[in-house]
Amino acid sequence: MNLKKSLLIIIAVLLIDQLSKIYIKTHFVLGDSVEVFSWFKILFIENSGAAWGAKLSDFLPISEPTGKLVLTVFRLFAVAGIGYWLYDTIQKKSSKTLILAVCLIFAGALGNIIDSVVYGVVFSDSYQQLATAFSDEPYGSLFYGKVVDMLYFPMVDTTWPDWVPYFGGATFRFFEPVFNIADMAISTGVGVLLVFNKRAFGKEGEDEETTVEETA
Repeated sequence: MNLKKSLLIIIAVLLIDQLSKIYIKTHFVLGDSVEVFSWFKILFIENSGAAWGAKLSDFLPISEPTGKLVLTVFRLFAVAGIGYWLYDTIQKKSSKTLILAVCLIFAGALGNIIDSVVYGVVFSDSYQQLATAFSDEPYGSLFYGKVVDMLYFPMVDTTWPDWVPYFGGATFRFFEPVFNIADMAISTGVGVLLVFNKRAFGKEGEDEETTVEETA
C-alpha cells in the first residue's frame, strides 16, 4: 500500500470522525440521548481524561488542569510517534495489513487529539445548551478541549438478582463505555495487529502469497 492510499484512508476516517463529533456537539445538549435500537443509543458525553474517563489527577498529586495538559502533550507525542511508524512502514514496503492497521490507529489518535487541542477554543459550553462553533465564549483554552463521545451499546441493561452476593440489586450493563469513531478506528487497528499478527509483520510479498494460498 502506497502513501496516497494510506492518506485516503486517514482522511476518510478523520472526516467521518470529525463530522460526527461536530454534528453531535452542535445538535445535542450534554447528556442528551436518542435510542436507535434497544441495544444502541446516541448519547452525548464529553471526556476530559484518558480511556474510560480516567484522569492523571486521580493517580498523581497534581491538579486536574495540569493533568489534562500533560495528557494532551503526551497524546501529541504519541501521534507524532505513530505518524513516524506509519511513514517508516510505507517506506519499507511492509505488508498491506500492517500499513492498514497503523493507518487506522494514526487516524483515530489524530481524531481525538484534535478534540483535545482545539475544541476548547472553538466551541462554547454544551451544559444545558447547544454549543456553537467559533463562539465568543469558548468553554476552554488551547490544549484543554474535551473529547466528544456518542456511541453507546447497552446490549444488556438489567439488575443483578437480590440473592447475588455483593452485586445483588445493582445495575449491570454490557457494553457500558461510550466511545466515538476515532476510538473504533484505534480498536480496529489494534485488533488487526493482534488477530493477523503474522500477516501484518511479514513482507508485502508474503502478505500477497498468503492471500493467494487462502483463495486457492
